[in-house]
Amino acid sequence: MRLFKTRTLASDACRGGKVSLNNASVKPSKEVKPGDVLQMRIGILTKTVKVTGIIANRVSAKLAVNYVEDLTPPEEYEKLKSNKDDFFVKRDRGTGRPTKKDRREIDNTFPEW
Repeated sequence: MRLFKTRTLASDACRGGKVSLNNASVKPSKEVKPGDVLQMRIGILTKTVKVTGIIANRVSAKLAVNYVEDLTPPEEYEKLKSNKDDFFVKRDRGTGRPTKKDRREIDNTFPEW
């Protein structure tokens, strides 16, 4: 499984302190060994994986899945699904675009935006 879409995103996450290796913060250049446990924050999800093998060359995403074991608890994936439902404000079909007053009410229900 590819943990990040690009190398740039992965290195930015490491520099930002969102990736830890065996409960210690890491730099992008840190080498991993079989048996290491990686934890990373991707949005609201905290993903945990265990390295089961090392690949000498770059391989496709389908082959890379064979070298990691996903240890992420199911509650994390449930948190992701439940948060998706809370993100959008439900409006009746056919009501059209929100008015300025409606927009203020929506913004007041989600002050952290």
